[in-house]
Amino acid sequence: MTTDELFISIGRRTITMELEAVQSLNDRIDSSFAKVCRIMLECRGRVIVVGMGKSGHIARKLAATLASTGTPAYFVHPGEASHGDMGMVTQEDVVLALSNSGETSEVITLLPLLKRLGTPLISMTGNPDSTLANDAEAHLNTGVEKEACPLDLAPTSSTTTALVMGDALAIALLEARGFTAEDFAFSHPGGSLGKRLLLKVKDIMHSGSRVPEVSLGTPMGDALLEVTRKGLGMTAIIDDKRHVIGIFTDGDLRRALDKGVDPKSTRIDDVMTGHCKTIHPEILAAEALKIMDDRKINALICVDDQNELIGAINMHDLLKAGVV
Repeated sequence: MTTDELFISIGRRTITMELEAVQSLNDRIDSSFAKVCRIMLECRGRVIVVGMGKSGHIARKLAATLASTGTPAYFVHPGEASHGDMGMVTQEDVVLALSNSGETSEVITLLPLLKRLGTPLISMTGNPDSTLANDAEAHLNTGVEKEACPLDLAPTSSTTTALVMGDALAIALLEARGFTAEDFAFSHPGGSLGKRLLLKVKDIMHSGSRVPEVSLGTPMGDALLEVTRKGLGMTAIIDDKRHVIGIFTDGDLRRALDKGVDPKSTRIDDVMTGHCKTIHPEILAAEALKIMDDRKINALICVDDQNELIGAINMHDLLKAGVV
């Protein structure tokens, strides 16, 4: 019966073998790698990534990584390409073909078609003397001495090196394009990064009749009713031109009651926080979150360039929007 110690030993051996395979790629990041990067960077169309079997899985991942980091790309199944999907490939594109052996029949079948189209071919194989390597305009060698599989059959180390080489390409192109975090967010609008980098205060703030507001001179009791009605834990205090003069929060209420203030006879002017922090609706929601964190507050008033009240936002809004 296999022991736990044996499982651990096999797992560590596999990781060690794959680490050594990946480390061997360092010597292959050379002029061929640079040539591939130039071809892909100068591509006026898209990078079409193809591969069969396990290489196909790596090719799909590589296409997705390229597309999300500024290099337009998509995966085409080489088997389907022979049955109509070659129509997706144009002269403006670049084809990046993955095959460990470099002799995968479904991929080799495409070579005459690519030559006829005049589409540049880049290959990534484990055999630099293979048909695919020799027919390509540029080749990347991802070969390994031995698979981590004890039978030396199941693609393991070879798929890992192909994956890492693909990532090296994607990151080299990302930096060459000057790709920014905001660019990344545009291709990931549904993720947390996209929300932090794209969502603005104006997208989630309360506006119109939903904004809590009272005028200078309003009795404190009436201001409390406004806080309760709007449910944001505060109200803005405005003058007759709708300029924000201050804010009245739950914290201000507690401090006023601690002093024995009578809500019925006290004006809001006497218990509000004047010269309060305000924000512009065009700033990022993530920036509003940082302001709240730094100032240890739970709500902010939104104003325009003339300091006129136009909205309000609190921590719950940021939580609901997924910014926190």
